[in-house]
Amino acid sequence: MNAVFGVLFHFIGGFASGSFYVPYKKVEGWSWESMWILGGLFSWIIVPPFAAWLTIPNFWEIISNAQAATLYYTFLFGLLWGIGGLTYGLGIRYLGVSLGSSIILGLSMVFGSLMPSLYYFFYPTVDKHGVNYFFTTQSGTCILIGLLICLMGVVLCGRAGVSKEKSLATLSKDARTDYNFTLGIIVAIISGVLSACFNFGIEAGKPLANVANSIWKNSNSNSGEFLYQNNVTYIIILWGGFTTNFIWCVYLLIKNRTFSDYTKSNVPKVKNLLFCALAGTMWYLQFFFYGMGESRLGNGASSWILHMAFIILISNAWGIILNEWKGVNRMAYRSIIAGIATIIISICVVGFARTLEN
Repeated sequence: MNAVFGVLFHFIGGFASGSFYVPYKKVEGWSWESMWILGGLFSWIIVPPFAAWLTIPNFWEIISNAQAATLYYTFLFGLLWGIGGLTYGLGIRYLGVSLGSSIILGLSMVFGSLMPSLYYFFYPTVDKHGVNYFFTTQSGTCILIGLLICLMGVVLCGRAGVSKEKSLATLSKDARTDYNFTLGIIVAIISGVLSACFNFGIEAGKPLANVANSIWKNSNSNSGEFLYQNNVTYIIILWGGFTTNFIWCVYLLIKNRTFSDYTKSNVPKVKNLLFCALAGTMWYLQFFFYGMGESRLGNGASSWILHMAFIILISNAWGIILNEWKGVNRMAYRSIIAGIATIIISICVVGFARTLEN
């Protein structure tokens, strides 16, 4: 049952991540930086400690008693993850939405799932799998197969996106000149690698989660792992992510002179605030449920693969629901359907792998 609930929790987290931008589309009269930083206050600063307070009453004591090295590396990986999120936009600009997203999320999936295992191969740690795990156990081999299947799905989604852009051909001349494959690939690689740093941050902050887990187990013996143990770690990781995004958004607010967005009289301020708060909260919920899934499956490759796979799945599904693929040729439509179906298969394979281990 742990595997079933783990997959379910990762699905809910992936749904939140794949859907969080929808409320932003309802914001009127504000620039991107104006609404992004406001939503970020909820997703990185307000909601994480509130969620920790609800689930881990002594969370601040855990943080204050943690070793400086633990806090430093957890924050650092959060900072790098924030840069990965910002360069994501540049990758989309230079490669296009579908091709850019597929490459970046695919790279993040690979690096986020395999790099920690490579580290633990050279520095063995109790209850952590080295990269040899994928080649010496049935469960590990099954996870690796699931990863490869998922990457096939990502490639199909990318092909669908390229075909869609060619068939619709609606970009203006100025927009088409932004396409730069060489620069786009460089940016996409940077974004994909750094976006995977969130998973590294969870690994670096594991001592915080272990304390929360131990405290809970002392009061709830024979009840398994603590579902919300990672909520204390998220606070530090997201501080790092907020730092990066805050600096960039303030720079854009000054450069574009968009501080005045918040004082405009002809925009629905309360409505905009509510939608930004909703988007920010949904953004955080992906991690909230990721932590629940990780507590059931472990913070190994399977958790990160499932998380990224569900994000790709839900994002592309929203594209179909919102008629973003309306009017494209059959080849593009078949590719996106095949890509989604392939990703669903990969999710089933990775979920099955956990049952083999248990």
